[in-house]
Amino acid sequence: MLKLAGITKRFLGVQALRDVALHLRAGEVHALMGQNGAGKSTLIKVMTGVHRADAGQMTLAGAEVQPRSTADAQALGISTVYQEVNLCPNLSVAENIFAGRYPRRGAAGLWRIDGSAMAAGAKELLARLSLDIDVTRLLSSYPVAVQQMVAIARAIGVDAKVLILDEPTSSLDEQEVERLFEVLRRLRAQGMAILFVTHFLEQVYAIADRITVLRNGEFVGEWPAAELPAAALITAMVGRELSAQAGRHDGAGAATGEPVLQASGLGRRGQLQPLDLTIRRGEVVGVGGLLGSGRTELARLLFGLDRPDAGELQVGGRPVRFDTPVAAIRHGLAMCPEERKHDGIVADLSVRENIALALQARQGLWPRLSLARQRELAERYVAALGIKTADIETPVAQLSGGNQQKVVLARWLATQPRLLILDEPTRGIDVAAKQEIMNQILALARDGLAVLFISSEMEEVVRVSNRIVVLRDRAKVGELPGSSSEQDVFHLIAAGTA
Repeated sequence: MLKLAGITKRFLGVQALRDVALHLRAGEVHALMGQNGAGKSTLIKVMTGVHRADAGQMTLAGAEVQPRSTADAQALGISTVYQEVNLCPNLSVAENIFAGRYPRRGAAGLWRIDGSAMAAGAKELLARLSLDIDVTRLLSSYPVAVQQMVAIARAIGVDAKVLILDEPTSSLDEQEVERLFEVLRRLRAQGMAILFVTHFLEQVYAIADRITVLRNGEFVGEWPAAELPAAALITAMVGRELSAQAGRHDGAGAATGEPVLQASGLGRRGQLQPLDLTIRRGEVVGVGGLLGSGRTELARLLFGLDRPDAGELQVGGRPVRFDTPVAAIRHGLAMCPEERKHDGIVADLSVRENIALALQARQGLWPRLSLARQRELAERYVAALGIKTADIETPVAQLSGGNQQKVVLARWLATQPRLLILDEPTRGIDVAAKQEIMNQILALARDGLAVLFISSEMEEVVRVSNRIVVLRDRAKVGELPGSSSEQDVFHLIAAGTA
């Protein structure tokens, strides 16, 4: 139905895609897999007219096509449903389904929207998905799972030949996922070509007929799902062979300090299945798992960014409930977020102001940290962490990525936390800065700080961890000792059970 060959795309000297191929067949669900930065999103944008490829060919039902916009792609029969429901919550279900192509009645120049025809058409489209709801109600009145179905109904309502689903299950629980899969199987039986993008391995094998893997913007291969075991899929994605007998190395010994944090059955519907976790003083607990496994969701639950709806949390042996991050900070927790530029630094503020932020937040609006105290903190941590800056009054946006990351780390160290949560602390920084930050993490643990270390770089997780908690598909599948290898972690992810 849709064939891509030799697709190449560059952005300002960065090679996003190089000679990528993809073959979507009518009546099949085709999974597109790859780690973060593999090129999946860029390829989807080429297919849907957001970007034009620098080279390569795209054919639809045998005819060459070059969509120049998303509207052009939809007119050709290529529809997309994104991870975040891209609809208007203030409009009704029917209005969302027919937005931009409302049925009309009346004479030219005097026409108006035919509400009855729109409602009837919306109900008919939703019936194809086995969904019977009041289409006149606001979209916002329905849960996310129903909104996803409405987005799919809109997509197939434009006579779609190809349906692209970009992480459609990220906000759905297991029952909602199975309901979505029933819909996809029905559409597949009707002859539609479906591209399914996900990071959940179990979902791939539950719904996909074929799998294409990208790595670093390049085509790795295409396989029938039945002929590609989970371990081989992970190998294709990460670019490393998994040996039958995983080697061992000397990791850090088990920490014997008192528990700093204990989670029992902690979870949140649609984000993370209930799990148990203990982190001790002076211990680095690594979190191993592929993108989408629930690593960041775990960090957000522990730090009060999201509220758990199951389980309990103890800090220092006492039950706690974090309704906000401020509450977590006041109990001695600190967190360096995954998105440094969006959630970490405040770009227009100085190095001094960025370092003082968390300590001021813990104290509240009053008493205000004096300028002298702010300068003393900034100068101390600039020296201790080797932050390269012309001056502590330099806007943090002018620093390199590695030095920005050190500023975020300094901000939290200034609060003298008992537990430091690090979510992708070395992402996007150079090798030298990465080495420095890794060494600082180990030094902090030796001084008694408890650390939860999350990284998509498995080598980093294995190197610094006393213990490794392994996640897959938003569930804890086991724990491994610090002496484990990367292969041990990948094998446990592939097996899905300890």
